[in-house]
Amino acid sequence: MKKTLQIIMNKFINSCKKTTELIDKRGISKLSLIEKVQLQLHTSMCNTCHAYEHRSKFLDKAIGKLFNQKQPHDKAHLSEDRKSKILEELKN
Repeated sequence: MKKTLQIIMNKFINSCKKTTELIDKRGISKLSLIEKVQLQLHTSMCNTCHAYEHRSKFLDKAIGKLFNQKQPHDKAHLSEDRKSKILEELKN
């Protein structure tokens, strides 16, 4: 029973490194249900990661205002013409 509980805890409680990766990932894409649970569990127990999450949200919001972004990155899209121009510039 103790071994089973340890396996479950290791599955849901990530390291700080993994947790900060999830915090950053959440800013650009959707997290899976398991990732959301892992993030919530870790940040509820780790003051450092909780503070990182808070600062990350603050910075994302401030940078968004600085550049006048009205929509999150995952909702932004480019026209096909603009995509082609960017690809062409990258080739050169």
